Amino acid sequence: MIEHSRFPEQWQSLLLSNDKLLESAKLVLLGSDYVSQWGQRNHERAQALITSGDLERVYDEQGFQKRLAVLLLEVSDEAALQQRLRYFRQQEMVRIIWRDLAGWADLAETVRDLSAMADACIQQALDLLHQWQCVELGTPCNADGEEQQLVVLGMGKLGAGELNLSSDIDLIFAYPDGGETQSGRRSLSNEEFFTRLGRKLIQSLDNVTIDGFVFRVDMRLRPFGESGALAASFDALEDYYQTQGREWERYAMIKARAITGTEIAKQQLMDLLRPFVYRRYLDYGVFDSLREMKAMIAGQLHRKGMEDNIKLGAGGIREIEFIGQVFQLIHGGRDKPLQQRPILTILDLLAQRNCLSESAVNDLKLAYDFLRRTEHRIQAWADQQTHLLPKDDDSRARIAILMGFADWDSFTSVLVAHRQRVQGHFEQILTVAEADDALSDSASLLDSQQDEKITYLQRLNYESPEDCLVVLDGLFDSHACRNLGHTGRERLEKLLPLLVQAVAQVNNADACLERLIPLLESIMRRTAYMSLLIENPMALSQLVKLCAASPMISHQLARYPVLLDELLDPRTLYEIPNRLEQKQALINILVSADEGDLERQMGLLREFRQIAMLHVAAADITDVLPLMRVGDQLSELAEIQLEQVMHIAWQHLVARHGRPPCTDNDDLSQSGFTVLAYGKLGGLELGYGSDLDLVFIFDDDANQGATDGDKPVDPLVFYTRLAQRMIHLLNTVTVGGILYEVDMRLRPNGASGLLVTAVSGFAEYQNTDAWTWEHQALVRARCVAGD
Repeated sequence: MIEHSRFPEQWQSLLLSNDKLLESAKLVLLGSDYVSQWGQRNHERAQALITSGDLERVYDEQGFQKRLAVLLLEVSDEAALQQRLRYFRQQEMVRIIWRDLAGWADLAETVRDLSAMADACIQQALDLLHQWQCVELGTPCNADGEEQQLVVLGMGKLGAGELNLSSDIDLIFAYPDGGETQSGRRSLSNEEFFTRLGRKLIQSLDNVTIDGFVFRVDMRLRPFGESGALAASFDALEDYYQTQGREWERYAMIKARAITGTEIAKQQLMDLLRPFVYRRYLDYGVFDSLREMKAMIAGQLHRKGMEDNIKLGAGGIREIEFIGQVFQLIHGGRDKPLQQRPILTILDLLAQRNCLSESAVNDLKLAYDFLRRTEHRIQAWADQQTHLLPKDDDSRARIAILMGFADWDSFTSVLVAHRQRVQGHFEQILTVAEADDALSDSASLLDSQQDEKITYLQRLNYESPEDCLVVLDGLFDSHACRNLGHTGRERLEKLLPLLVQAVAQVNNADACLERLIPLLESIMRRTAYMSLLIENPMALSQLVKLCAASPMISHQLARYPVLLDELLDPRTLYEIPNRLEQKQALINILVSADEGDLERQMGLLREFRQIAMLHVAAADITDVLPLMRVGDQLSELAEIQLEQVMHIAWQHLVARHGRPPCTDNDDLSQSGFTVLAYGKLGGLELGYGSDLDLVFIFDDDANQGATDGDKPVDPLVFYTRLAQRMIHLLNTVTVGGILYEVDMRLRPNGASGLLVTAVSGFAEYQNTDAWTWEHQALVRARCVAGD
C-alpha cells in the first residue's frame, strides 16, 4: 500500500486522479527513496512533472536538448547555470527512474535516456561557459585564425550510450590546434584557455552544492592520468597514443565518442584515434592483456571482499563487455561494423560472424539485460553508485519484488545461473592451450644445450632430429628472432613447443617443420599472430595439416600471415561459397573502403583473393573439392574480381568525365564495354598461379559523341582509360602482392595494337587479318565482365 504521507498533498491528489500513475507509484515508491524524498522537497516541480505528462512520454532524440535549452534561457552566470543543471538532472532522473521501475521503459530506453541527458548537460553547459570565457579572455584560434572549440570525448558507458542510473562520466578534453586567444585583454595559449574551460565544465557538473550534483566527472582516463594535462591538442594525443598508449587504453577507447565540437573536429579526432584502437591486422595479443586486467580486478575484489559485485565480480557485467571487446580489438581493424560501441550490437555481430555461437550470444544478452536491470534497482533506491547486492533483508526483498520474483532466494537462483553461464563463456574464451609434455618447456628449445634439444626432438619421433635442430637454430639465429622484444620472446616461448609437438604428429614432420620456419619468421614481426596460434589449438592443428600437405599453402601463409585467421574454424575452411555468395561477400568488404581510397580497395581485393584461394587449396588437397572443380572455382573467383575491378575503375572515370553516350546509369551490363577472356580463364581452367589473357572491346556503334561530364572525352579515350585503370588495379604490386598478372598480347595486332578495340574493328580483324592460331584461341574465349 502506498504511504501517501511520503508525498506532498498536491502530489497525492494528482496521483489519486490518475489510475495509471497511482498503480505505478506502488512500485516506484517501493523501489526509490530518492524519488520519494525529491517529491517531498520539491512540491511545485513534482506537480509540474506530473501534469506535463512526461512520466508517460517516450522522449524523441531531441527531448532532453529542448527541455534543457528552455531551462537555461535566462541563465547569465555560472552559479545560475549550476543550479539549473541540477534542477534539470533531478527532475529527469525522477522521470527515468519512474519509467524504469514502473516497467514502462525497457533497458534500451533507460540507458539511452540517461546518456542523452548527460550529452545535453555537457553540450549546453560547455556552450555557455565557452561564450562567457571568450568574452573575458578572448577567442581561442589556431595559426590560421580559425576559432577553436573544446572537443569532449565521452568514454565508457557514456561513449556507448549505456549509462546506468548512478554512473559517473569518464571524459577526456581535447582541442584541434595550438595557438592563442584573440580579442582578449591579453593573449592566452589555447592549452591554458581550454584547461580553464575544462575546469569550469567539471565544476558545473561535479560540484556538490545545496542542490546536489549533475554527474560525477572522472578525468583519469586522459593521457598520463591525473598527472597529465587536463586538455591536450590533437597532435599531443596522437603522439601519446602512438608512442606510449597502453593496452588497457585501447579497451577504454573502444567506446570513446566525441560529444562536443564541430562535426569536422569530432570526425578528425575519431579518425586520429582509430589506428591506435583497431589494428589493420588480426590482433590476438589482446588475450594476454585481457587476462592481466581481469586478474587485477579479481584480486582487488577478493581483497575488498566484493564477490557480490554484479559489475566486476565473476560472471558480471564487465565480463560480458570484455568478451565483446576482445573480439572487437582482434577483428575490428579489418571488420568496420565491429567498431560500433553498444555491447548488445557487438554480440549480435559476433554471432553473425561465427565468432560466438548463437546460444552463447543468447546467454550473454539475457544475462546482460538481467544484470543491468538489477544494477538499476540497486542504484534507484538512493541514487548511489554501487553495484553490490544488498545484505539486509528489507533491501533484498525490495530488489526481488522489483525484479519480478516472490522472494530473494528465487531471485538469486536466476541471478547465479546467469552469472555462471557468463563466467563459463568468459573462461572458455580465455582458455590457453598448454603443451602437455613435461619436456615441452620452452627452455628445452631456446636455452638448453644442443644434446638436450636433440633428445627432446627424438622423443617426439622426428626422423632426423639433428637436421631439424639445424632448421630451428636457423630460426633462433635469424634477424627477426634476435631482435624480438620482451613480449615477442614470451609469445615465441609459448608457441614453439606447441608447434613442434603438433608437427610431430604428421607423417612428414621434418619437411613440415622446415616449411613452417619462414612463417614463424614472418609472424615474429607481428606477435599477435603468435597469440592467435597459442590461443587457438584448432587453428594450429589446421596450419600444420595444410603445410604438411602443401608447400604452396605454407608459402602463401608466410607471405600473407593475415590468412591465418581463416584457420580458426575448420567448418568454414573447407567450404567453398557459391558464386553469388562470393560476389556479395566481396561487395560487402569493398563497402568498408571509402570511395576513392584506391590503396585500400586494392588491398581488400588482394586479401579477398588470397583468402578465397586458401579455401580452394585447402578443399583441393583434402579432396573435398574434385580436381575438375578447382579450375572452375579459381576461374569464378577471377571473374568476380574482374567485375569489381571494372566497377571501381568505372566509378573513377565517370566521376571525372561522365558516362559514355551508350548509357545513362552505372549498370555495367549496359556499359558498352566488355572484357573478353582467353586461355585458361576463358576455358574455365585457371590455376593457382595463372595469369589472365584479356582483350577489351567497346561498342563503337552505340557511342557516337562524347561523355556527358564536366570534362567530356571521346568514347575511345574513355574506354582506353577504363582499361588502363583496370590493368593498374590488377597488376600493381602492393603490400598484398598483385591481384592478377594481365597479358594483353592476344588483342588484335598484339603488343602493337590498341589497348581497346571497337566491335566493328574486332570483327573486321578476325575476318581479314587474324592468323589461324588466333581463331583457335578465340574458340576458348568468352565474355567475363561488362556488357
